[in-house]
Amino acid sequence: MASHIGRRKFLATLLGAAAAWPLAARAQQRERVRRIGVLVNLSEDDSAGQRFAAAFRQALQELGWVDGRNARIDMRWGAGDRERYRKYAAELVALAPDVVFAATSDAVVSVQRASPAVPIVFVGVIDPVGSGLVGSMARPSGNATGFTVFEYAIGAKWLELLKEVAPRVTRAAVLRDANVASGIGQFAAIQAVAPVGIELSAIGVRDANEVEQAIAAFARDPNGGLVVTASGFGANHPQLIATLASRHNLPAVYPFRYFVNAGGLMCYGPDYFDQYRRAAGYIDRIFKGEKPADLPVQAPTRYELVINLKTAKMLGLEVPSTLLARADEVIE
Repeated sequence: MASHIGRRKFLATLLGAAAAWPLAARAQQRERVRRIGVLVNLSEDDSAGQRFAAAFRQALQELGWVDGRNARIDMRWGAGDRERYRKYAAELVALAPDVVFAATSDAVVSVQRASPAVPIVFVGVIDPVGSGLVGSMARPSGNATGFTVFEYAIGAKWLELLKEVAPRVTRAAVLRDANVASGIGQFAAIQAVAPVGIELSAIGVRDANEVEQAIAAFARDPNGGLVVTASGFGANHPQLIATLASRHNLPAVYPFRYFVNAGGLMCYGPDYFDQYRRAAGYIDRIFKGEKPADLPVQAPTRYELVINLKTAKMLGLEVPSTLLARADEVIE
């Protein structure tokens, strides 16, 4: 009798342990720390970059991924330097991340060269299909997907806004990076829509001294204005560009809000914080088993028009009430 009871206890213990194995395995799986490599286009001491990174971390946390608990975030700051992108992409890939979050085309290209297999979620990319980063917007087909920053056609809006805020402008200098396809594309789009009576010039953005000299030379003649396109240089020198525009009394339109925060006159472009938050959502979906190849590349859902009235006053501009009424935010 005792032996029967002993066998039953043994079998019950064995069956209980067997039933617990899948639960233990699932718990262990849930606790696995996911590694996220991050390669952004700004510098570590950049206040906008820190705010974007904080928005990204917060969005991940809201989805249940907490840095230091079930996720590990390895940050690298590219600062608009292609050599740094290459170096940091190799470093991040060597850490065997589950996914890499990359801001701008240069960062994505560097990570893809370092590894054609690691999943990538990107933001701040202008033309991912034309740049060869993805096969198509609907079905990226490779290891990368993410969020485009805008289409080239936005250049028409920048020029239109410049003329609206400063009707006296008959000459516009376009700051663009001619070394990348997106710089060429943005300038071409602006050229295509430039109205009769607006003379366009191109200013390259490779070096701070060069930009300073070119803007000073352009400003020697009257009725000038600036259109600043998206570039790695601009992202890392918003204060310099906004200061030069003010110093030379040039009305300017910018692609992102951080230029206006640095004293620029006006911006029209996507909500960059929104891009970082939405990227966290794609990373969450990849962690749950989806593949970048099957996640469509998405366009911005929000654009914002921000006007700095303090700068307008300094430039002697009377901003039309119709333009103020359309603004998402007016900085007094």
